[in-house]
Parts: sequence; structure tokens; C-alpha cells
Amino acid sequence: MEFVVKGRNTEVSDKFRAHVQEKLAKIELFAPRAQRVDVEVTHESNPAQAEISEKIEITVRDKGPVVRAEAAASDRYGALDLATQKLVEQLRRAHERQKSHHKGGKWEHEPEHLDIEALLHSLKQEGQVETEEKTIPTEPGKAVETQLGDSPVTLRQKLYEAEPMTVDQALYEMELVGHPFYLFIDSETLQPCAAYRRHGWTYGIIRLDAKTSDFGESVAS
Repeated sequence: MEFVVKGRNTEVSDKFRAHVQEKLAKIELFAPRAQRVDVEVTHESNPAQAEISEKIEITVRDKGPVVRAEAAASDRYGALDLATQKLVEQLRRAHERQKSHHKGGKWEHEPEHLDIEALLHSLKQEGQVETEEKTIPTEPGKAVETQLGDSPVTLRQKLYEAEPMTVDQALYEMELVGHPFYLFIDSETLQPCAAYRRHGWTYGIIRLDAKTSDFGESVAS
């Protein structure tokens, strides 16, 4: 399994790289098919954010779904510990969800309560909602940061490649990446959908009533 450690707005020492590899070696026990682990270290220089100045994002890549976890702390060693704990918990939840499903468990698809602002923020990050800034990412996996008008708000967008999938697969991948929301295209209806976690082992699905053919005609005109 290959480990790739890189810094964003910071330098990464050989000592920390070695610590990362030692710390994450156990991932192979939970993800035996993993081929590569990307670790991004980000430093926030703003003194007001000293308690979360070091951010760690771990991405596990294999032949199946990508697993991602992130955490922030006052030092990068602490952030790595927190991110690793989240990663292991996500793998465990995904495993338990699979077992529950195989035993005949069913999923709840009716929304009960949803933080709309949080959902819109998630949609913007995935590039599904138009923002004031016209600069959007065009290369999968590459992030683009832009400022919204004259405001101090900075928006970071990243483009992901997407293939239609079943609801069950979307829920499985949502657990792996550890996000409260997951955007996908339903393979049965081709509708854009947002899956979200409710409570316990119940989930919700929001569907957009938009057909791909309608979008094509709109763009052509």
C-alpha cells in the first residue's frame, strides 16, 4: 500500500511522514484492497484559529469506493489521531450497515428534519448549485477556490466524477466518506439525489424532479 503525504501552505518533515505511515499501517486490516492512501496536511496561519490550525485529510483509494476522513487540531499529530479515529469509525459503520442490509433491513426515505443551509453548502461544494462566482473546477479531483463578490466569503469547489448508482450503494459510500450528505444520480430514475443521515440507522433521500433530456434541450437552445 502506497502512502502519499503532501502539505498545503506548509512543509511536511520526513519525521512526520514516517509517523503517518506507522499510524495508518493498520488501515490495511480494515481495507485490505486499499492501494493508496493520500494524506494532505493544511496549516491555517490565522491566530484566531490556533486551536484548529492544523488540518489532516486522509483519503483511502482502492478498487471500490473512496474512503475519506478529516480533522483539525492545534497540532498535526493530534489532528492525525482524530482523523484516523474517524476513518476507522466510518469503515466500521459501513461494515455494520452492510450486515444490517443483508439481514433484510430497510431504509427510511421520507425526510424528517434537514438543515437546509447545510445541504445548500454541501451542494455548492459538489458544484451542483450555481454561485455568484463563475469560475468552477473543470478537472476531476482538482479544487478551485474563489471569492464570492466583494464579500469575505471564500468558496472551495471540487469536481468529482459520477456514475449512476443505486440508493443502497449511495448510502454505503456516504458511510465510507463520513459525510452527513451524499450527492448521486439514481441509476433507476436518473434523478439527481441527495442522501442524508437522520438518526440511528435511518436515512433520507431528497430527489430533484429534473430529467437529463430537459437539461440537454435547455443547453442546446
